[in-house]
Amino acid sequence: MGKFDGQYKDMKQAYKASSKILEKRMQKERPTDLEILRKVDDSSIIIVAGVYDKIELVLDLINVPYVLIQPSDFNQIKLRPDQILIINCPGEITQGLNKIETFVKQGGFLFTTDWALLNILEKIFPKLVRYNQKPTSDDCVGVEVVDKSNKFLEGLFQGGADPIWWLESSSYPIEILDHEKVKVLVTSREMKEKYGEAPIVITFEYGNGGTVLHMTSHYYLQRSELRTKRHKSTAKDYLVSEMGFSKKEADEIEELEGLSLGEAENAYSTTQFISNVIVEQQKKIKKRKEQK
Repeated sequence: MGKFDGQYKDMKQAYKASSKILEKRMQKERPTDLEILRKVDDSSIIIVAGVYDKIELVLDLINVPYVLIQPSDFNQIKLRPDQILIINCPGEITQGLNKIETFVKQGGFLFTTDWALLNILEKIFPKLVRYNQKPTSDDCVGVEVVDKSNKFLEGLFQGGADPIWWLESSSYPIEILDHEKVKVLVTSREMKEKYGEAPIVITFEYGNGGTVLHMTSHYYLQRSELRTKRHKSTAKDYLVSEMGFSKKEADEIEELEGLSLGEAENAYSTTQFISNVIVEQQKKIKKRKEQK
């Protein structure tokens, strides 16, 4: 990892802090959702292991169980439409694409990152999205939330936030082919200027209540970038001034010591995001069962 070794260690610390921030905040503001998160069983989430991304590390920190499988074993598992299927980058599944399409069509939730755009989504949904063939450099770009009402984004990026998104070297920009069906949740003017496409996080519905969610770059961030005075302020300042924590509550989270606001914000946003995804899918499944 070279010159980013120190930043990688800081991000590991930031993720540990973010799991505690998440729990404290949801206990105060969304106790029912926290209870849903705590009741998730390991068969509800299937993760296909990746080489370049490891979403499972975030789930470990927030104590959400899952089943981890290797890409070579994918065709041997059975999928249910009440599950969340997470495919880490690069998403090189050679057999089973039809199974994924059927899974989503029947109501399943598919979450993919980075190169899975080309290896999974473009092959299954060729009329909706594709890789624009302009890979990024190792870079960070400013991002903006497009739909603040979307439940996946609840609790992320407070009023004065100016979040930075890390792009792994050779991340794949998302080209949207069907703008009516594909919804952009997070976008970046800087991404558009540098790499030709603005979308960072997209989602679309498919089939009988199925959902696809995809993001550019990797979910488990390995570094951050501190551009502004706000980013360089302390993580404890972030909790007290922007998240409504008392100084005492912030002091109780030892992992915040030495972290910047930018590092804490980036780690927390990904931790809260995956929690929101899981909670919303669990609610959707419950509602679906009640309607039968």
